[in-house]
Order: sequence, then structure tokens, then C-alpha cells
Amino acid sequence: MIKQALLDNLKNLRGWRAPRKFVAFAVDDYCSVRVASAKALGNLQRAGLDISGRFDRLDAVETRQDLEALFTVLDSVRGGDGRPAIFTAYALSANPDFARIREGGKNYEYESVPQTFARLSYEQRPAYEGAWALWQEGIRKGLIQPQFHGREHFNVDLFEHKLRSGSTELRVNLENNSVAALSGEPSMPGVGFTHAFGLHARSELARHEEILRNGLDLFQKVWGLRSVTFTPPALQLHPSLYRVVEEGGVRSIDKPLRCVRAMGNGEQRREMNHSGRQRGQVHMTVVRNVVFEPCTDMGVEPVEHATAQVAAAFRWGRPAIISSHRVNYGGHLDEANRTYGLDALRRLLRRIVERWPEVEFVSVDQLIDRMEAVE
Repeated sequence: MIKQALLDNLKNLRGWRAPRKFVAFAVDDYCSVRVASAKALGNLQRAGLDISGRFDRLDAVETRQDLEALFTVLDSVRGGDGRPAIFTAYALSANPDFARIREGGKNYEYESVPQTFARLSYEQRPAYEGAWALWQEGIRKGLIQPQFHGREHFNVDLFEHKLRSGSTELRVNLENNSVAALSGEPSMPGVGFTHAFGLHARSELARHEEILRNGLDLFQKVWGLRSVTFTPPALQLHPSLYRVVEEGGVRSIDKPLRCVRAMGNGEQRREMNHSGRQRGQVHMTVVRNVVFEPCTDMGVEPVEHATAQVAAAFRWGRPAIISSHRVNYGGHLDEANRTYGLDALRRLLRRIVERWPEVEFVSVDQLIDRMEAVE
């Protein structure tokens, strides 16, 4: 406990100083296809794929019921300014077009996020009918705000390598309209399948740039706005690509507090970050300083742990930027998972407004506006 309290304070030593108590939820993976359905999950398991990881067991595109239940919880509290809690949903522009990929067999093809929801509404009507319209309603009510998480949530080069080599695990996924439990490739060491911009060789950067530009433009078409912030999948992004996202209108990039950054061709660079405008960079950096993953056993009670981290952020005059993932609040594959995650979220929100009634809930793009106004 003492060690954890020390770490909670140390990660807030540097960074932008907030004039008021801001809480921003940064929640990854929205609109990303993982496992299509409980039936698909069973098929993957019977085919011998390892589905022991929480994302492979529990994560699916958010259903209408997922969104309804989430919005009810977020709307149940008010900050000191009278506004409800809001999720910054780091969301995609696209997902695999499974039918076209199966038909062609050699190249990756994508469908836009609205096409994904339209397809799911046809294939799984009880779960997905009205989900896309509910997304728009949540945005209008100030309960959820989409921001850019990439075009897709996997490495396209690695995907195509598996496709062309006849990977059995990918074939099984394609047959089940899923992208789960996929391994890396020996030819791309250090690049995990979900690392959309994970880098092995610098020659891969040209395609990363193309995907970023296309993904940001498609994001605007899908959501009707330019994304202010960007959280790269798995926080993997080569620094030479910062210029690309800045040119696409992005004003802040999510980065880890500390990491060893892959620079390509076997080179690495140690990196320390803090929230604010860092030396020599045009964009703002966002470093999440609170972890809230209620459906993951981290050896601590999630609400107590998150509350202590919020307190540490406020003690140092920092905004509380709460890191989470969609998987905690989804029930398409396991309804009990959604019930547990949303109950924990409800308790955390109540704890925050009871302890700090003056708190203001903001989306991350709103937080960036405030950071730029008070540098």
C-alpha cells in the first residue's frame, strides 16, 4: 500500500497544473471488432485458439444494451457545473470487411464503422438494431465523445502476412467475423497483432503514414468531426509520425509515462512523458494518471484504487485522466461482466462527486482546450 501510494504521487510530480478539479475518462477500443458473438467465441475455442485473455473472452462491438446501460450510469451523476459524467471513447474509423477479404484471399479490405453497425444489425438484430443511432444520441447528450484510436486496431502488414501465408488462426477468425487470439509473426519481432503502428523495420513507416492520413479523414466522415486527440493502439507510434497526425488536425497524443520506444531496425529509445506541451513538440502530450479496469484482477479493489489515484492527482494540482477499456462495460459475450463493470463505475462516480462536489467531468478534447488556454 505504501509503495502504491508513493507511485501514485510520483507520476504526478510533473505536468500541466489544472486551475480546477477536472476528471476525464479515456476509454479505448470503441467500435472495434474483436469477437463477433458467443457462438463465434465457441468456434474459436474449439479450433484451438487461446482465448484465455480478457479481451479475447469478453470484448465485442458495443451493443444497444451496452450503450443504454452505460449512458444510464454516466447520466446518474453531475459535476459541480451541472454536467453529467462523460466517456471519451477512443474509437476506430473502420473494421475488416470480412466478406471481401474471404473472397479475395490476399489483401486486407475494410468497411467503415457505420457499415459495421449496419452489418451487425442485419446479422444480430436483437443485439445491434438501433445501436448506431444510440451512439449519436449519446454524443448529443454529452455522455460520450468519440476521438481517434486508429483506422483499425491491428497491424495491417502483419494481417496480410498471415493472410498470404494461409494462417489457420486467421482463417478461423475470418470464418467467424472476428479478430481475436492472434499471435505475432517471427518476421516482425516485437510487433503484437493489436499494435496497429507497432514497428519492426523503418520501411513500414510509409504504410503507417498512409493509414493514419486515411484513417483521420475517414474518422471525420464517420463522426462528423476532426479528432482533437489521438490514442494509438497499445500506445505504439514512431515519433516521425507526429507530424502526420498534427497535419490531420490532432492537437494531442496519448503517451505512456515511461516506455522503451521501438525506433525500427533494432533501435530503441527510452522515453519519459508528462501531460502538457513537451519540449520541441507542437502537440500536447496526454499521460493518463489513473487506472480503472474493474474487470481485471489487479490485486486491489478497483474503486478504492482509482479513488486514491484521483486524490493523488488533485493533491498535485493535476487533472485526473482515468484510463479504461470498453471490455469492462460490455455484456454481449458475458452479461455478468457488464453488470459488474458498470456497478463499479457507478460506485466510482458517486465516490468522486461525494468527495469532490466541485469536480468537473470533461472529455479529453475539452481538457486539451483548457490546457491550451492556460499554458
